Amino acid sequence: MSVGGLKRSMGLWAAVSTAVGLVVASTTLVSLGQGFGIGGPGFIFAMLIALVLNLFVAFSFAELSSILPKAGSLNHYTLSAMGPFPAILAVLAGYVIVTIFAGSAEAAVPGIVFNEVFAAWMSPIVFSVGMVLLLTVVNLLGVDLFAYVQMAMTGIMIGSMDLLGLIGNLGIPGPAVNPEVFANFNPMGLGVASLASLGFWLFVGIEYVCPMAEEIKQPRKYIPLAMILALAIIAVSNILFGFASLRYLPLDQLAGSTAPHVDTAVAMLGPAGGIWIGIVTIFASVSTVNTLLAAIPRMLYGMAQQGQLPSFLAYIHPRFQTPWAGILLVAACIITPILVGIATVETVIIYILAGALAWFVAYIIAHLNVIILRAKYPSAPRSFKTPLYPWPQLLGIGGMVYMIFNIFPDPEMKASIYKYALGFLLAAAVFSAVWVKAVMKKGLFETQTIESLGSVEPAGDFEMAAVPAMKFERGD
Repeated sequence: MSVGGLKRSMGLWAAVSTAVGLVVASTTLVSLGQGFGIGGPGFIFAMLIALVLNLFVAFSFAELSSILPKAGSLNHYTLSAMGPFPAILAVLAGYVIVTIFAGSAEAAVPGIVFNEVFAAWMSPIVFSVGMVLLLTVVNLLGVDLFAYVQMAMTGIMIGSMDLLGLIGNLGIPGPAVNPEVFANFNPMGLGVASLASLGFWLFVGIEYVCPMAEEIKQPRKYIPLAMILALAIIAVSNILFGFASLRYLPLDQLAGSTAPHVDTAVAMLGPAGGIWIGIVTIFASVSTVNTLLAAIPRMLYGMAQQGQLPSFLAYIHPRFQTPWAGILLVAACIITPILVGIATVETVIIYILAGALAWFVAYIIAHLNVIILRAKYPSAPRSFKTPLYPWPQLLGIGGMVYMIFNIFPDPEMKASIYKYALGFLLAAAVFSAVWVKAVMKKGLFETQTIESLGSVEPAGDFEMAAVPAMKFERGD
C-alpha cells in the first residue's frame, strides 16, 4: 500500500470526454425524447434555460478549481469556505449517494439493452456486473487507460448521435412523418419554462471533471475549457437528435415512450437503426459508469487525505498510481443494488430523483463557496473568474431552488422524492457531524486556509508556479 501522488497525464480532450461522458447517459436520452414529446420543438427553450443554469455551475466550479485544483473537488472548496461538516455533507449527499442509486440504475441499462437487442440468452445482471468489473479493472490500471477508454466511448457515442440527427433532419432515409410539426413551434407558450427541470437532466454533471484536477496536465486552464466545451457539444447533439425525433415520431409517442431514442432510430432506419442506437445506449452507460469509477474515488481520496474519511481511501497503488481502495469501494456500491435486484429504471426512479435533489443542494453549496471565498481571499490567484460576478451565483442558487420545488410534476411522486431525499440528507448529516466531532475533533464549521489545503501546482501550469509558502490576503 502506498500514499503516493496521482499521475498527471490527462490532456484537454480526455477532460472534455470525462465531462461529456458522465452527462450523456442512457437515462438522459430518455429525458431528451420525452421533453421534445411534451413540449414539441419549443422544448429547445427549456433546454436553453437549463443550459444557462449549468453554465453558471461550470463558472462556479471553474473558479473554485482554479484556486484549489485538487482531487477533493467540492470537499476542498467547502472546507475553506464553510468548514468540514458542510464539506463532507456536500460530497456524501450530492455525489456518493447519487452514485449508489443512479449509478447502479445506469449500469443496469446496458444489460437490459444487450439482452433485448443482441443476446436474449444472456442475463442482464451478468452483462451489467461484468461491464462494471471490466471498467473497474480499467480504472485500477491507470488514468491513461481510463482516458483512452473514455475518449473512445464518448467519441463513438456523440458521433453517432450527431450522425443520426443529421440523417433524420436531412431526410436521408425518406420523407419525415411529421414535417408539419415545426409549424407550431412552441405550442406550450411561456409554459414551456416548466420543462426546465427536465431539460436540466440533459446537462447535469459536467463538474465531474474537477476531481481529476491532480491528473490533468494544466488543470487551471483545461478544467474550465473542458466544462464549457462539453456543454456546447452536448447542446448541439441534443438539438440535432431531438429535432430528428420530432420529424419521425408523433409527439404523444415520444412523450409516452420509455425508450424514445430507440423508437426514433427504428422509425428512421428500421431494425438497423435499433441495433445502432442500442450500441449508442450501451456506450452512453459505459462512459457514465467509467466516469463515476474515476471521479468519485478521487473525491474520497482527497477527503481521506484531510482526515474526513478512513485513511485507507487515501492509498495509491505504487505502480499504477490510482486510488485503488476507493475504486473498489465505488464498484461495490454500484454492483450491490444490481445483484439485489433494485437497480432497474422502473424501481429506482424515486431514489435517482431523491439523490439528484441532494445534488442540487451540493450545487447551492458550490455557488455559496464562490461568494464566500471571494470575500475571504479577494487577492488569491484565480486563472478563471466568473463573468458578471455575483449574478451567475445568485441566479444559479435561485435556479437550484426552483428545481428542488419542481422536481417532479406528480404530487404523490414528489412527496416520495422529498421523503427519500430528506432521509439521504439526514443520514449524510448525522455521519458528517459524528465524524467531525468524534474522529476529527474539530468544530463543525472550522474552516481551513487555502494554503493549508495545498493550493500548489507544478511550475509552468497555466502561468502559476508551485509556491508552497504562498500567502493570500484575507478579506474582513
